[in-house]
Amino acid sequence: MSSTQPDVDRALAYPEPPASPLWHRRGPKARPLTPAQQRRNRELLDLAQRTPRPHSTKPLAEAR
Repeated sequence: MSSTQPDVDRALAYPEPPASPLWHRRGPKARPLTPAQQRRNRELLDLAQRTPRPHSTKPLAEAR
């Protein structure tokens, strides 16, 4: 590789910050969902994905 080309591995200007301590769960694990709760979640997700979101027909300038 030519010494004039930048090294793509060093593209980040700053190192990634350490993980938040809130990401590390302490204490008992969460209870698993029951089959009925899983089924209800799937139904709600399916409904949310099918339902079109309402959108405004006004241009942005008139919406203010």
